[in-house]
Amino acid sequence: MAVITIAELRVALEEALGGRGMTREQIGDLANYVLSFFGHQDRIVDNTLTTADRDVFYMLDEAGLLSTSLEEVTIQKGKTWRIHYWILKKDRIHDLIRSKKKEKGKGEDFEVYGKLSDEAWEHKSG
Repeated sequence: MAVITIAELRVALEEALGGRGMTREQIGDLANYVLSFFGHQDRIVDNTLTTADRDVFYMLDEAGLLSTSLEEVTIQKGKTWRIHYWILKKDRIHDLIRSKKKEKGKGEDFEVYGKLSDEAWEHKSG
């Protein structure tokens, strides 16, 4: 799947977190912050995160932009090593972008009616 750009993630974050009182600048900073972890990857290992990073990731998980997964690997002496991952939900991000475009397009279709004067709406019989 294609790489998520900062601009794409910004749009998805605006859609997912728009009601949380974040400014466009804060959302842009958050997009940069998140992609600084993922880069061109779909997932990252949880143990690379600080507690503060993890708090942000849990918020994004609740917003549906990230998810977690667990991998169990058997190492020497039969011990099981658990590796926790954070996964960037690219499909969800693209869905949010598409819904934003549809929403924007709907308003444009009927914009002309909002520009008509009250007189234009009055029915005049001959």
